[in-house]
Amino acid sequence: MSANFEPAASPPRQPSAERLLIVYRDRDLLVRSSGAAANLPAIDGSRELRLELDQEHYLGRLDGVDCFASHVPEDVEPPDDHEFRGLRALWTRLPEDQFWLAGRGYQIVEWDRTHRYCGRCGEPTENALPERAKRCSSCGLSSFPRLSPAVIVCITRGNEILLAQGTRFPGAFYSVLAGFVEPGESLEETVAREVKEEVGIDVDKIRYFGSQPWPFPHSLMIGFSAEHAGGELALDPEEIADANWYTRDTLPELPPRLSIARTLIDAYVEGSLGSR
Repeated sequence: MSANFEPAASPPRQPSAERLLIVYRDRDLLVRSSGAAANLPAIDGSRELRLELDQEHYLGRLDGVDCFASHVPEDVEPPDDHEFRGLRALWTRLPEDQFWLAGRGYQIVEWDRTHRYCGRCGEPTENALPERAKRCSSCGLSSFPRLSPAVIVCITRGNEILLAQGTRFPGAFYSVLAGFVEPGESLEETVAREVKEEVGIDVDKIRYFGSQPWPFPHSLMIGFSAEHAGGELALDPEEIADANWYTRDTLPELPPRLSIARTLIDAYVEGSLGSR
């Protein structure tokens, strides 16, 4: 998110004159379209969406504007000059700050929709402000928004980079390897296990690179670099359709920008992978 975003769970006493809305219909986001570009709807006293919104969740302020997330039933039609589109399809259409804000909003809305009743005793929950939490009205169990940590790793061998085409990747692009953390694992152990399972090689010199929230549906991507330590490529056919070593001059089709996967690959191309 932008440095101009101030997260919060409760709205301030003095609201901004304008409000930015993140409205979901199932997994589709409401946007105002203008040709190839799109923006989140902004309203004030003179502009209303005329939608019956479910409970609104305050997210914080982006560039001084209060931001709220909510959802509507699946049969609701968009207002004039608006459309519902999947968040992935809006990757290059929304301004970057709005894209990541919409991802935050989706995770909070889904958490609210799936935690209205206690997972231990089945009684209704209530919001536990000022925390971002749900508390059971009967047994007191607290539930927080769910995050699923996943590692993503750029592996090099001399001046080569390992890139793979996943069986679930949309399109034909190649990317770095990734996988979810299992209970009881450190992040470094996850890197070593996932690489071994997916492509059959060993790695060492595992170094932290950076992280990125990933709202598909509620992941936190934790990036690493690593070096080939032994073994030949042996692909898991259920996970990997193809994989190979590439040089800077022979790169295949790559994932779009904004993703930490592309940031890792770009750092390899620029020679700055190990300097972060």
